Amino acid sequence: MLWSLIKILVFVALVALAALGAGMLMETGGGVQIRMLGWEFTLGPLATTIAVVLLIALVWLTLKLIGLLVAIFRFLSGDETAISRYFDRNRERRGFQALADGMMAVASGEGRLALSKAAKAERLLRRPELTNLLQAQAAEVAGDTKAAQDAYKKLLADDRTRFVGVRGIMKQRLADGDTATAMKLAEKAFALKPKHEETQDILLRLQADSGDWRGARATLGTKLKTGTLPRDVFRRRDALLALSEAKDILDDGKTIEAREAAIEANRLSPDLIPAAAMAARSYIAQGKARYATRVLKKAWDAQPHPDLAAAFAEIAPDETPQARIKRFGTLTKLRPHHEETKLLLAELHIAAEDFPEARRALGDLATEHPTQRTLTIMAAIERGAGADDTLVRGWLARALTAPRGPQWVCENCHNIQVDWAPVCGNCGSLDTLAWREPTEREATLPHQAQMLPLIVGALEKPEPEAEVVEETPDAGKPAEVEVIEAEEVTQPEK
Repeated sequence: MLWSLIKILVFVALVALAALGAGMLMETGGGVQIRMLGWEFTLGPLATTIAVVLLIALVWLTLKLIGLLVAIFRFLSGDETAISRYFDRNRERRGFQALADGMMAVASGEGRLALSKAAKAERLLRRPELTNLLQAQAAEVAGDTKAAQDAYKKLLADDRTRFVGVRGIMKQRLADGDTATAMKLAEKAFALKPKHEETQDILLRLQADSGDWRGARATLGTKLKTGTLPRDVFRRRDALLALSEAKDILDDGKTIEAREAAIEANRLSPDLIPAAAMAARSYIAQGKARYATRVLKKAWDAQPHPDLAAAFAEIAPDETPQARIKRFGTLTKLRPHHEETKLLLAELHIAAEDFPEARRALGDLATEHPTQRTLTIMAAIERGAGADDTLVRGWLARALTAPRGPQWVCENCHNIQVDWAPVCGNCGSLDTLAWREPTEREATLPHQAQMLPLIVGALEKPEPEAEVVEETPDAGKPAEVEVIEAEEVTQPEK
C-alpha cells in the first residue's frame, strides 16, 4: 500500500515538472527557423524540443531496422545471427525446464514421467552429461534396470561423468549380488575419487567380506588420511583387520607370521579381546609366559572375558587346582566385583573341590542375575556339596530357560554370534560385534552347558519302584523337576 502511494506521488511530481518545463519554454521568446527547398518552418522553443526528441527516436528506430535487415540477410546466407541465437536460447530454456521437471519427477517417484522429461531434455539440450544421468535415475525409479545400465554406460565415455557411471553400475551389481564385479568397480571408483566416503565404505566392506585384509587395511588408511575416520576408531579397526589377517595366516600354517600379526593386532588395540587371546597364545608358543601374562592382564582390566581366562590357563596347563587359584589371583584382583571374575573364581574352586568357597565366590548371582552359566555352576556346587539329586536337577531345569548371559551381539542388526568375527554374519557390518547381554532371551544352550556332564557328573538314576509312582510330589518342587522325575520313573529298564 505504501509503495503504491509512493509510485503515484512520483508520477504526479514528474507530470508537474514536465508541465512546468513546458510552460517555461512557451514563455521563452525566440525560436528556430528552418529553410529547405523553398520551404520555411518557424518552431517555438516547445515545438523545437519535441522535434529534437522525435528526431532522436526516429534515428534509433532507423538504426535498429537496418540491423534487423542485415541480420536477416546474414541468416539467409547461412551465418549465425540474433534470430538463430534467439531460437537457441528458447530451446535451451525449454530444455532446462524439462530437466528440472524430470528431477522433480525422480524425487517424487514418478519414473515414467521422469523418463519422458529426460528424453525431451536430451532432444532440446543435447548435453548428455546431464540428461544421461537423469535417464539413469529415472529408469531406476521406474524399475527398468536395463535402461539404467545403458545410461550409466554412456556416462563412462566422459571424464566428467565417468565416476558417476562406475558408481551407478557398481550399485546395480551389489543389488544383484555380484560382489566380485562390484568389488572391481568399487576399486575403479576408489581410484577415480579416493576421498569419496561412500565408495570408501563400500570397498572396505567388500574387501572384508572377501577376506582381503591387506587391501582393507590400505583402504582404512586412506579413510584416516582423508579425514573420514577418527584416529581412535582407525586404530581399533586396523587392529581388527590385522587380527583377521593373522587368523588367515594361521590357517595357512605360517605360524611365525601369524604370531607376529597377532602381536601387532594386540599392540594396535590392547582391549580387543580376540587379539589379546591370540597374542597371548603366540607368546606362550614362544615360551614368553611373562609377556602373555602382561597382555592378558591388560585386556582383563579393560573387560573380563572367558576367552582371556582360557588363554591365561594355557600358560601353565599342568598346574594343580590350588596352584591355579593362586596364579589366577593376578587376574581376579584387577576387577574383583565384576560378574565374570566371580564366575571364574567359582569355577576354579569347583575344580579344586572347595565347594563352600565356590559358593562364597559366586555370591548371589544365581538369584540376582540368573543365567544359564550361573545356574549351571550353582548345580555343580550343590552336586559337589552332596545335595540331593532333586535339588541339582532343579537348578539344571532352571538353567534350560534362563538367559544365556553376555554374548557377541551386533550393534547394528542385534544378531547374536557364538564366536567373534570382524564382520557380522547377518548384516555384513564391520566392527559391530560387542560383548554384552542381549535384550532378547535365547532358549538354546550355550557352549558352557554342553560341558555340563563333565562339570556335574552323571547323576545316578533311582530304581523304579511302585511307591515312587504313587507318591505325590512336594508342593515346593519346581514343575520342571516334577516332569524330569516323572520321565525317569516311567522310563523302562534297559
